[in-house]
Amino acid sequence: MRPFSTHSKLDTRRLFKFLFPVPKLRSFLNYWLPVLVWMLVIFSASSDTKSFQHSSRILEPVIRWLFPHMLDRTVWDIVYVLRKCAHLTEYAVLALLLLRALRKPVRHDARPWRWADAGWAILLVILYAASDEIHQLFVPLREGKIGDVIIDASGGIAGLLILWVIGRVTRHW
Repeated sequence: MRPFSTHSKLDTRRLFKFLFPVPKLRSFLNYWLPVLVWMLVIFSASSDTKSFQHSSRILEPVIRWLFPHMLDRTVWDIVYVLRKCAHLTEYAVLALLLLRALRKPVRHDARPWRWADAGWAILLVILYAASDEIHQLFVPLREGKIGDVIIDASGGIAGLLILWVIGRVTRHW
């Protein structure tokens, strides 16, 4: 008799195949839908007309609570750095999702790392980051900056390099 968790996992897989019988649709939902959802999350964050003011409303009180005697300028510098770290992180996640969609890995995937796949993922990250900054040109109180495209691309590169190092250390590739 199989353990309950294995049986449940098999049923979920069968249900997924039953609900989405067309392999291309299944492939799209499995690999590309997460990419599109993450892009939508990034896009919606860029649509916020007062994004800096919204995030600083959360971050500033926390920083002031932790460090009550900190100078205003220092608090704003920390908020700025945290916001840029958020950019790095959201585009690192995008790069990882893009690499996954491009590779379409399967269980126990023994394929080696391909720099060409990573290059395509980075190119798509750069294009999306540039389009996001262009979008911000049309949002009141926002501005598009080439520096943000560079930060976003750096986040994507960092995410893929971290994955590559983990794969090398674990001897996955």
